[in-house]
Amino acid sequence: MLNIHRLLLQRLLASWVLISLAVGGTVYYFGIEKIDDQLVDIVSAESAHISETHISIINDPVVDLPALGKMTDGVMRENFVVVEIYNRSGEKLLERVNPRFETIEQHLKQYTHVFPRDGGVKYDRFQVDGQNVLQALVPIKDHAGATAGFLEGVFIIDPEILARLRQDLAVTLLIALCTVLVTTLVLYPVIISLNRNVIKFTRDLLKGNIELMEVLGSAIAKRDSDTNIHNYRVSIYAVRLAEAAGLSKEQILNLIAGAFLHDVGKIGISDSILLKPAKLSEEEFAVMKTHVTLGVDILTKSNWLQSARDVVEFHHEKFNGKGYMRGYKGEEIPINARVFAIVDVFDALTSKRPYKEPMPFDEAMAILRRDSGSHFDPRLIVAFEGIVEPLYRQISAAPDEVVEKKLQALIERYFFADKAV
Repeated sequence: MLNIHRLLLQRLLASWVLISLAVGGTVYYFGIEKIDDQLVDIVSAESAHISETHISIINDPVVDLPALGKMTDGVMRENFVVVEIYNRSGEKLLERVNPRFETIEQHLKQYTHVFPRDGGVKYDRFQVDGQNVLQALVPIKDHAGATAGFLEGVFIIDPEILARLRQDLAVTLLIALCTVLVTTLVLYPVIISLNRNVIKFTRDLLKGNIELMEVLGSAIAKRDSDTNIHNYRVSIYAVRLAEAAGLSKEQILNLIAGAFLHDVGKIGISDSILLKPAKLSEEEFAVMKTHVTLGVDILTKSNWLQSARDVVEFHHEKFNGKGYMRGYKGEEIPINARVFAIVDVFDALTSKRPYKEPMPFDEAMAILRRDSGSHFDPRLIVAFEGIVEPLYRQISAAPDEVVEKKLQALIERYFFADKAV
């Protein structure tokens, strides 16, 4: 549950930051756009003040420059860099430059004019000598609304306006951060509650699948040995050996499923062969071996049970390649099947069955050592020798309920540790 809390907090924090940045960026963008619109409105207003007399001057073949200069006297303002007038063909008729900003005008000359032929306004924003400059080009309309010429105004955006904008941005960001934070604090317990319900449902579903697996495995085990405790013991041995061998959590989960279902195919073997107290004939043994393919066929009916397939299909393979059904050898045999082959044989040797008495521990281990490299993976035999004796002492003669509790503890750790409610 701790991992879920941490993950949720990380994601909520990431969302908080992203939303705040988005809000702040939007406020800044529209704030700049608002300033631009205000300055463009000034230029547009100046173009609208030009009289029809002035319009005729603009397009007269012989331009009256003094009259045009007088016309722009009222246009030049404190923060104007340049005021320019063009005729309808885009030819420059007049340029008035504020002497204080001549360097800015020289910089702007490198940019080509794009005259707004659609009757709209064209403007661009530049950074020149550390100052924000707006260049607006607006059409001059005649009495019929047609474009008679163009007026260009170049402004320096007032630093005080930008400072105020940044201050507004900071306030807006703070409000956004606080709003998202409060929303996060309100939503957090709600999300946790909903997540708890989902986890509980997932846990119950997983528990049901595991119980189904146990029931199926136990039904087969009881046919074979009159007890299902064999599945519990081999599962414990298998998990401990897998841990000693450094297998991953996912491999161990699959190994537990395989331990319960390793002989599931025996459901299709007749009692006359399955429970025969004497050695099987060649024909009978051929039938017995088919429990592997029967088991694989049963597993194909369930996606969830497919995790047990490596053990079910390959636990009768031998390290030297003389096992069945595929004749795999060495590391061709899946690691879970190699692990399980050792613990299955060990528990079979040391357990009482209807047709035999349990073998002493030392004799069983001697057989495993003898078959190391032929039947069993030598590396896993060494790992098994390092953990088996105390484990055998704990569970070989323990009551069934004790063995079951030990296995349930392992199942809880591997299947449910990250699904706490």
